[in-house]
Amino acid sequence: MLSFIDCHLALKKCSPFNGGKFEGWGTSFCWWPNRIGYLDELSEQAAKLFFDPKEGLGLNIIRYNIGGGDDPTHHHITRTDSMVPGYAINPSHDAKGYHWSYDWNADQNQRNVLIKVAECYGKDLIVEGFSNSPPYFMTNSGCSSGSVNAGENNLREDAYGAFASYLADVAQHFSKEWDIHFQSMTAMNEPYTEYWHALSDKQEGCHFDPGESQSVMIIALRKALDERGLNDILISGTDETGIDCQINSINSLSEAARETIARIDTHSYLEGDNEGLRKLAQSYYKNLWMSEVDGGDTSGCNAGEMGAALWLANKIISDINGLLPAAWVLWQVIDSHISSDGYMGNKDSGKPDYTGGYWGLATADHDSKKIILSMKYYAMGQFSRYIRPNDTIIQAGEHVIASWNQEERKLVLVMVNDTNEKQSCKVDLDEFALKGAKICPIRTSGSIENGEHWNRLEYSVLTENIFETELKENSITTFVIR
Repeated sequence: MLSFIDCHLALKKCSPFNGGKFEGWGTSFCWWPNRIGYLDELSEQAAKLFFDPKEGLGLNIIRYNIGGGDDPTHHHITRTDSMVPGYAINPSHDAKGYHWSYDWNADQNQRNVLIKVAECYGKDLIVEGFSNSPPYFMTNSGCSSGSVNAGENNLREDAYGAFASYLADVAQHFSKEWDIHFQSMTAMNEPYTEYWHALSDKQEGCHFDPGESQSVMIIALRKALDERGLNDILISGTDETGIDCQINSINSLSEAARETIARIDTHSYLEGDNEGLRKLAQSYYKNLWMSEVDGGDTSGCNAGEMGAALWLANKIISDINGLLPAAWVLWQVIDSHISSDGYMGNKDSGKPDYTGGYWGLATADHDSKKIILSMKYYAMGQFSRYIRPNDTIIQAGEHVIASWNQEERKLVLVMVNDTNEKQSCKVDLDEFALKGAKICPIRTSGSIENGEHWNRLEYSVLTENIFETELKENSITTFVIR
């Protein structure tokens, strides 16, 4: 057999963020709850499948999308899920600034799913509020999907305070009226890109240049929250698309803005200097999240439906071993929809080919009122069901992630074999003194119809401080050692 993993786990390499305690796994609420939230049946299924810690994935983090809201005369967004309503209505503008009123019935679909999830998971659910765009009337283009020139700022120079007030008002209303408290907020999402242009068919988005523009926005949001007594809401940022861009944005902030943010949020679509970002966050004494990623790629060798699952598993391992973040957040758990009627005049994309690459973990079938799972769903669960909040992440090998819980004396290893042959592995556990501990293996492999889905294998006992095992071809295996 080929040697697959041969590594030594050391507690001295534990995560430096959030006091060494992992905060958990999550998903953005942009945009799938906006599409399924009209129906309680689908909303309740989603809450259980994705957030229930015993029967589902056990996700515990939500990034809630506070919609800006586009010009009501615009009809250019054609995705059925991504036209997120904003709360601001009846806008006007005069010498004294911007004025508007609120429609708190807006965005009821997304909010319905949030409430179902809160009921399912409980009080320890973490919710972050984030924005893709200001309301359309605060933008230069008059459009919430971006500026006319996608490389230019779209928030009007005199609207930073108004936009901050809008976000803070939403946070205050959620807390007072719906008992949903945002742990953190960010006013920008992938700000330094050229993706967001006016009249896009895709989504809301807003460009903010690094440096002064991003700094002014961060400070304005902090001020608006504090004025409403929301001092306990953390400011995070800047949610850039990739690692190197995130490093540049943090370094470009004014000192006051950098002191204002309590946590660095980064996306990892564009890979880069993970260690550099990790060390930068440490040097500024900031917590660090990997706050969004997904992709339509595959890994493995003739892996079939496991191809996308293996890609996701390898991505999680790469991000966590490189960044050691306090949380890892998927873009959206449902990225495709089936409906004979479509939605708001647009057609749904339909279920993707699960033997290839695709975004999301599942497809919502609105005709049958069912959520169709994929092998990516079970791949995610190999991590999120067993590495839990308050565990400590430990750097490990190329195809393995590890966590340790001192109070429970629980070690978790998640291992990926993306070859088409069985592979052997060996892990030195000398520092953990687990000799005699019970080893419980759980494995995902194959297909939805005929494969293993969190299959519990026969347990064994650790007889030495060297853990050796054999991994099935094109599989993900989690070992819980207590």
